[in-house]
Amino acid sequence: MEPGNSTQISEFLLLGLSEEPELQPLIFGLFLSMYLVTVLGNLLLILAVSSDPHLHTPMYFFLSNLSFVDICFSSTTIPKMLMNIRMQSKVMTYEGCITQMYFFTLFAGLDMFLLTVMAYDRFVAICHPLHYTVIMHPQLCGLLVLVSWIICILNSLLHSLLVLRLSFCTHLEILHFFCELNQMVQLACSDTFVNNLVLYVVTLLLGGGSLAGILYSYSKIVSSVCAMSSAQGKYKAFSACASHLSVVSLFYCTIIGVYLSSAVTHSSQSSATASVMYTVVTPMLNPFIYSLRNKDIKGALKRFFTLTGIKRIILLRLKTCP
Repeated sequence: MEPGNSTQISEFLLLGLSEEPELQPLIFGLFLSMYLVTVLGNLLLILAVSSDPHLHTPMYFFLSNLSFVDICFSSTTIPKMLMNIRMQSKVMTYEGCITQMYFFTLFAGLDMFLLTVMAYDRFVAICHPLHYTVIMHPQLCGLLVLVSWIICILNSLLHSLLVLRLSFCTHLEILHFFCELNQMVQLACSDTFVNNLVLYVVTLLLGGGSLAGILYSYSKIVSSVCAMSSAQGKYKAFSACASHLSVVSLFYCTIIGVYLSSAVTHSSQSSATASVMYTVVTPMLNPFIYSLRNKDIKGALKRFFTLTGIKRIILLRLKTCP
C-alpha cells in the first residue's frame, strides 16, 4: 500500500471472535466466567503464599509473581472485550489500542521470563540441593524478577514506539478480540520493514533465549534425576517439576500452535480463536495446576480460610457482647 492512502485515524474496530449476534451472549458468559475464575484462582494463590511463612521460599515467591502477572495479562484484554459485547460496540480508540498492545506485550513477556526463572530455580534445587539456599538468596530472587520487568518494559516500549511512527489506512478492522501487535503492523500503509525486523529479532532473542534456558535447565535436571539411585528420590524430584513443566508445555505449545496454524491457514479469525488458549485458558489453569497436587498450597489455603473463619467468629461475638 502507498503511504498516500493514509489518514489521521482515531479508532479501530475489533471484530472479536464472531460476528454472529446469537453467539454474543454465549461468548460473554463464557469469557466472564473464565475471567472471574482466573482472577479468583490467582488471588487465592497469592494470598496462600503471602499468609503462610512456610511458603516464603524462592519457588513460591516466583509463583506468586506469576499469578499477579497472569491476573494483569487477562485484565489487559478480557474486560474490554466484555464491555464491547455488552455495549454492542466494536470501537477501540487509537490511544486505547496502543495502550492495550503495550500492556499485552509486557505481561506476555513477563509470563515467559518468569517461567524461565522458575525453571532455573528448579535446576538449582535439584542439581545443587546443598547450595540452594546460598545461591537462591532473597536478593538474587528479587533481582531476577526486577531484571525481567525492566527487559519486558523496554521491549514493550520499543514495539509501541515503532507502531506510533506508522501511518494507517482507512481499513481499520482488526480480526481479533484485542489489539495484537502483528495485526496492527499488518494494517499499516507505511513501510513496516523495521517493525517486522525488530519483531522477528526480538522474538528470536527473548522468546528463543527463554525457551533455550528452560530446555537447558530441564536437560540438566533429567541428567541429575537419572543419576539418582533412589526411586523415591527420583519420584520426589520429578514431582517438584511436574507442575512447572505442565504450565511451560501449555504456554509454549499453545503459542507455537497459534502461530503455526495462522501461518498454514492464513486466517486471522482462526488465529484469534486459537489465541484464546494462551491469553485466557492458560492463566486460568495455572493456579489449579500448581495447587491441585501441591500439599503445601492446599495446606496454606486451608489454614488461611480456617484463620479467616475464626477471626470472623471472634468479631461477631465481640459485636454481640454488651
